[in-house]
Amino acid sequence: MHVWLCENPVGAEALVWKELPTPEPKAGEVRVAIRAASLNFPDLLIVQNKYQMKPPLPFVPGSEYSGVVEAVGADVTHLKPGDAVAAFGGTGGFATHACVAASLVLPLPAGFAFDDAAAFILTYGTTHHALLDRGALKAGETLLVLGAAGGVGTAAIQIGKIAGARVIAAASSAEKLELCKAIGADATINYATGNLRDELKALTGGKGPDVVYDPVGGDLAEPVFRSIGWRGRYLVVGFAQGGIPALPLNLALLKGASIVGVFWGDFARREPKANAHALAELAKWYAEGKVKPVIDQRLPMRELMRAYELMGSRKVRGKLVMTND
Repeated sequence: MHVWLCENPVGAEALVWKELPTPEPKAGEVRVAIRAASLNFPDLLIVQNKYQMKPPLPFVPGSEYSGVVEAVGADVTHLKPGDAVAAFGGTGGFATHACVAASLVLPLPAGFAFDDAAAFILTYGTTHHALLDRGALKAGETLLVLGAAGGVGTAAIQIGKIAGARVIAAASSAEKLELCKAIGADATINYATGNLRDELKALTGGKGPDVVYDPVGGDLAEPVFRSIGWRGRYLVVGFAQGGIPALPLNLALLKGASIVGVFWGDFARREPKANAHALAELAKWYAEGKVKPVIDQRLPMRELMRAYELMGSRKVRGKLVMTND
């Protein structure tokens, strides 16, 4: 098999496309012939040694992928060779094959495209958990999505609309906001050119959003939290801008508002039954055409460096998917 191997986590440029022996699955594992893998922001951080999870060296990056089961280890009963699957292994996806714990593998229903499946579990699992579980988003409420043209942002627009919310999408360019409108956003804000607080006030009649979905962090957090509505829920999803904000806690008191952490990976580990129920609901929505990953580009697996460059440019709309054709 071939893998993109990280032996020195100083950046994507240090990854090496390398041939290794194809492994046999251990007890409780399956080996997947990878058809597609998506690039997520943590995949950029992990090869720079900046992510909270630091796998032992050497490792193969690539947190989520899809493909076909080739072999199963002992004690695996719910999967068999030939099954189409998606996996969230945390690492291993930027390769032609991977062995992964069977508990982290989701059988794909008929008609679920491999490229969509590779861009689905992390993005939509995180967003379902954030909006419907942690944020308790209700029909008729207003949802503000920051970084709305990214992978999790586009998922938040779609799930927000399914929940019956009014969705305000905020992003950094007119092109990105056009995409947000196309997938269902009710209103948009360009925070690179406009005054975010003023526009939020105008769009909400001075009330502010009920729920904020924030995968961006940085200097957007405080002005947005100052604009949140009474009993608002501020969902801390990630820090794509780089900086981790420090919010004055008196704002939470004055607004009767909640700052809510969203850590889908640990939720999936600690509450597997609840996570399985959420993923089943998401798969149903996909089959019904209610959700679909927005894929900016599909690139051959050997062009992973190009994908990292695109993600680093912050011009990607939706997801980048690598394929083994």
